[in-house]
Amino acid sequence: MPDFRVVPSRVDEDLFRDRDPVVFARRAAIAKARAVGAEHPSSLIIAADTVVCCDEDIFGKPKSRREAESMLERLSRKRHRVVTAVALYREDQDRMLSGQATSWVTFKMLSRADIEKYLDANDFLDKAGSYAIQESGDALVRKLEGDYDNVVGLPIRLLRELLTDFLNPRKTSDI
Repeated sequence: MPDFRVVPSRVDEDLFRDRDPVVFARRAAIAKARAVGAEHPSSLIIAADTVVCCDEDIFGKPKSRREAESMLERLSRKRHRVVTAVALYREDQDRMLSGQATSWVTFKMLSRADIEKYLDANDFLDKAGSYAIQESGDALVRKLEGDYDNVVGLPIRLLRELLTDFLNPRKTSDI
């Protein structure tokens, strides 16, 4: 198993103003990969960014409990999209490869008490949309369509595909 380290990128996601959640997540993941790659140019950098999209709004990480409450109130009884973009980067090879996965999550009807109980028991400030499916389980979610790992924040199937392509680039021949 290769050695790895988690290195925070310190990228300010508030700088991204894209309205399209796929574009937003990809730009953020690529920016994170480049930022860490600048510090570790000979390393393969794997960066990811997850956003929750409800109606036409993109929910990133809440900045306060009140913002988390508002997000969960809006998600109550709604089907929303979770997009995770993954970027692989090696600065010394000037190589970048990225992709994204999309899943759909439908929340149960959440009362004010349900929301308060969830926020009291869970770390929500570092979670897109203010929730973590692996922590909330049946408490919040009525239905999941798509990749569970995507909603957790790292779509393993996509990562495997990107790693295969990154480590074994296709040879093209001139015709």
